Amino acid sequence: MSLSIGIVGLPNVGKSTLFNALTKKQVESSNYPFCTIEPNVGVVKVPDERLKKIAAISKPKQIINTTIKFVDIAGLVKNAHQGEGLGNQFLAHIRECDAICEVIRNFVDSNIIHVDGRVDPNSDKETIDLELIFADLNTVEKRLAGVSREAKSGDKEAIKLKKLLEIIKNELEKGKAVRDLDLEEEEQKMIKPLNLLSQKPIIYVLNSKERPANLEELKKEWKQNIICLDAKLEEEIAALSEEEQKEYIKELGLEDSGLNKLIRASYDLLDLITFFTTGTDETRAWTIKRGTKAPEAAGVIHTDFEKGFVRAEVIFWKDFIKAGGEAAAREKGLLRIEGKDYIVQDGDICHFLSNK
Repeated sequence: MSLSIGIVGLPNVGKSTLFNALTKKQVESSNYPFCTIEPNVGVVKVPDERLKKIAAISKPKQIINTTIKFVDIAGLVKNAHQGEGLGNQFLAHIRECDAICEVIRNFVDSNIIHVDGRVDPNSDKETIDLELIFADLNTVEKRLAGVSREAKSGDKEAIKLKKLLEIIKNELEKGKAVRDLDLEEEEQKMIKPLNLLSQKPIIYVLNSKERPANLEELKKEWKQNIICLDAKLEEEIAALSEEEQKEYIKELGLEDSGLNKLIRASYDLLDLITFFTTGTDETRAWTIKRGTKAPEAAGVIHTDFEKGFVRAEVIFWKDFIKAGGEAAAREKGLLRIEGKDYIVQDGDICHFLSNK
């Protein structure tokens, strides 16, 4: 499953520094032969301590994490929706991503000049958010013009879409993002083809040398997930070996790196979960959307597994550890046989049986 997070922000906010830190955690491409990695794309391992614990029982030849893709998108400037800076090219790159990671500057450095000459997180957030909203307004207005003509013919679906777009247009004009509108599932499906930017899930990265005193206030005010980190420090940590990283993070009095928190938060933002496969060859984590049924989960491993799905043998990872492996878990009745309607849960260890 190839899902991507677009890293956006004004110039000189630490966006590229953050991306550089992330790409130091990039997976070896040999393990993922179907990933084409461009210069501005990083396929990054999702940290998961469960993998090592499962592998300690299975003793596989290799351990493979699940991944998430980050895309470094060129800096945005005010009036990008009108073609300023990279304009439409910038917006098109965001449109191709599944979610947005918006980097906001909260540090003072005389050597790195802020594009507006001041450090003001609220102002930076408003600039970028409004650019996405203005771009969506253009998209909605164009589609509204077309669907209005269709509605005149009496087309019921066109009439419904016209009414919905008029409501969305009105809210966008008030500066409200589409993701903040109380839309029903059917309405969300109706506007999905428009690929609206302000409808995409978003996470904010506050690039700060230290935790700001008003962080909790910002979380309430912005009504979104905020990860506070020092991008420069994260880049230094990411350059160390895994063991050195752990020691350094411990010295800093932290439980984990800000980068790992961001990766996990981005994974959650896309409503993704992890299931595992394990054996003597490999212990591997796989990515699926929450609510995925067993045959579709099997299809993530190989399309033939979905086509020929018979059943799934499932053990929850904690039961696998506690029992000491699959054979013992089976003897203790901890292994379950599940059919086509089973919804795979986060942490399931699965063995899919197929007739293909």
